[in-house]
Amino acid sequence: MTAIIARGLLIPFLGTSLGAMCVFFMKKELDARVQRALTGFAAGIMVAASVWSLLIPSLEQSEGMGKFAFVPAAVGFCIGMLFLLFLDCITPHMHLNNVQEGPKSKLQKTTMLVLAVVLHNIPEGMAVGVVYAGWAVGNVNISASAAFALALGIAIQNFPEGAIISMPLAAQGMKKSKACLHGILSGVVEPVAGLITILLADLVVPVIPYLLSFAAGAMVYVVVEELIPEMSEGKHSNIATIMFMVGFTLMMILDVALG
Repeated sequence: MTAIIARGLLIPFLGTSLGAMCVFFMKKELDARVQRALTGFAAGIMVAASVWSLLIPSLEQSEGMGKFAFVPAAVGFCIGMLFLLFLDCITPHMHLNNVQEGPKSKLQKTTMLVLAVVLHNIPEGMAVGVVYAGWAVGNVNISASAAFALALGIAIQNFPEGAIISMPLAAQGMKKSKACLHGILSGVVEPVAGLITILLADLVVPVIPYLLSFAAGAMVYVVVEELIPEMSEGKHSNIATIMFMVGFTLMMILDVALG
């Protein structure tokens, strides 16, 4: 069981790392169409994961509350969104597609870019940790395959996210190896957050419905605040919309087929 959980926690980090390594295959600046496609795909994956892997299980685990079964999902979802809104308000914030804009120095831009992604990866790591914690204690509504589906879905979403970090940094003059390292480091927080969540399983399990929906709210916040503005602005927004559809459908299939 320990080995299964360890692999599950590392899968999302692997997705980020592989995405960051794409910078070594970049011959010129990141094409706008490619960035729109990656952003739309990531947004679709995250929305589907929030619904099928987090909100629906939260509702299912609250069935004993009868007509009030919606409370944990609704409360957790709102707290998750408000929590990331709070983090965005108290930390330096910059949309990913604006990394090359403004009077900030290259170091400041890089710091804000990585910080933004790290903040987003924390609830994703928590989401994986919560699901594996529930499976580890024998929660009948969570299977090993369902936990794997969530981890794999987040890894797929992290692949373009890693590329979105490393490629623009290389395009603005940073060495490819250093740009890749920034992308990889942005994903380290995910297995750490997941492991902490599992270690606190005794405290986590009683409130799993709230934590599942909390993670869903945080992920949806990322989509609304970061990814949708990026995929909708400028040219090639149609490509992003199509890739959103592909990402959403793929994650839905993975969750249903593996769950």
